[in-house]
Amino acid sequence: MRGRTCYVVSYDIMDPKRLQRVHRTMKGFGDAVHYSVFRCDLTPKGRVEMIAALTGLIKHDEDRVMIIDLGPAEGMAEERIQFLGAHSAKVRENAIIV
Repeated sequence: MRGRTCYVVSYDIMDPKRLQRVHRTMKGFGDAVHYSVFRCDLTPKGRVEMIAALTGLIKHDEDRVMIIDLGPAEGMAEERIQFLGAHSAKVRENAIIV
């Protein structure tokens, strides 16, 4: 995972059809952590591609996407994420965008 940065991406999409499209798109960039929240380990190019894809899907006057940079994926990113209560274990490796 060298050269990858860990991001938490959360979104509020007002239209159900757009919400489905955004969710399907995000599955290609990372792993769902909660409904409408993804963890993505991306290269700089992958981040640009994700932002471009989301920019083309959302309505900028109605929807919003929040992208939080947690730093290098091989660094302290894992320690910066804390769960309370039940959460699913990591089922598969993070998506890799080349």
